[in-house]
Amino acid sequence: MKKVQDLEAAQALAQSERRRHELNRQVTVQRKEKDFQGMLEYHKEDEALLIRNLVTDLKPQALAGTVPCLPAYILYMCIRHADYVNDDLKVHSLLTSTINGIKKVLKKHNDDFEMTSFWLSNTCRLLHCLKQYSGDEGFMTQNTAKQNEHCLKNFDLTEYRQVLSDLSIQIYQQLIKIAEGVLQPMIVSAMLENESIQGLSGVKPTGYRKRSSSMADGDNSYCLEAVIRQMNSFHTVMCDQGLDPEIILQVFKQLFYMINAVTLNNLLLRKDVCSWSTGMQLRYNISQLEEWLRGRNLHQSGAVQTMEPLIQAAQLLQLKKKTPEDAEAICSLCTSLSTQQIVKILNLYTPLNEFEERVTVAFIRTIQAQLQERNDPQQLLLDFKHMFPVLFPFNPSSLTMDSIHIPAYLNLEFLNEV
Repeated sequence: MKKVQDLEAAQALAQSERRRHELNRQVTVQRKEKDFQGMLEYHKEDEALLIRNLVTDLKPQALAGTVPCLPAYILYMCIRHADYVNDDLKVHSLLTSTINGIKKVLKKHNDDFEMTSFWLSNTCRLLHCLKQYSGDEGFMTQNTAKQNEHCLKNFDLTEYRQVLSDLSIQIYQQLIKIAEGVLQPMIVSAMLENESIQGLSGVKPTGYRKRSSSMADGDNSYCLEAVIRQMNSFHTVMCDQGLDPEIILQVFKQLFYMINAVTLNNLLLRKDVCSWSTGMQLRYNISQLEEWLRGRNLHQSGAVQTMEPLIQAAQLLQLKKKTPEDAEAICSLCTSLSTQQIVKILNLYTPLNEFEERVTVAFIRTIQAQLQERNDPQQLLLDFKHMFPVLFPFNPSSLTMDSIHIPAYLNLEFLNEV
């Protein structure tokens, strides 16, 4: 009986080993059979479904944890297959539908920072892919041999690159507009009115009042921490979505310019905040913003330089304003403020108490005499809507197309890996 049991056990073990060997062989055969070259094939009639699932109906949150800019890579792999089979109509149709789909999403979500940042990241990445894999040697210097195999073979898509570049500029401008719309109501309260240095409220000038023109409710106010929290949120979203670091730097340069312009304009129009204590408060707030830039490695953005007029206005409020030597010091220091702005601040300057003297007419005339040779702009206020030109430096990716995985939840099972 024992011999029979031993024989059955041996047969079962042999059968199990045989099954496992067959399974391994099947896996090996499958891998050899499917050598993915980083191209995606689809039927022409599935193009609308591709654009819907990958562009118009896609939610950025769905792609958390995946390769940043995944839609851009998938679209490039589809373009590359159409190029590979020399189907110019398919390339044209896909690129046109993609661009129109992105525009549709942006129009629908024209106040959504996350969605706008997501499509700025992906539009720029698709633009970089069309350059990196164009076959143009100037864009191939950092490519590996494997990446060079993934270049386009038949079509020159230079004109589409220009269209994508123009679209990227439009998306960037929408992103800035949204961010400015969120920050602007906070600025006057946070920069000029909120007491970030404890105890300064005791040295506010007579007649001081909280009057933020951008506040919907007079009882509400914002502190600088709220502004910094909001900028942290913007920064995290852009980084997580794979937006190019050079573009992120330009976003914060633009936002800091607006903070400077809105704050300075309010200072130039309000007698109650033109005081020594406001100068102290401003310098502290600006130092906090500079520290935030350094902490986020954004200090090379030029953002601090855009704040120079406000930095100098804060110093002007704290400088002595009596002697010819004081006038000379003010003129040599306030190079980013116009004569009109300097004179306006001096005219509005409010003594803290009866022991501090007002700025005399004679002192202001001395300043004007020293600055008369300056070729200053005539307007008093800054254009807070001014926008710096944006640049999109070429930023090739180290990823190879055959390494990119498409998650099942994108519902793109109609795409065939080639």
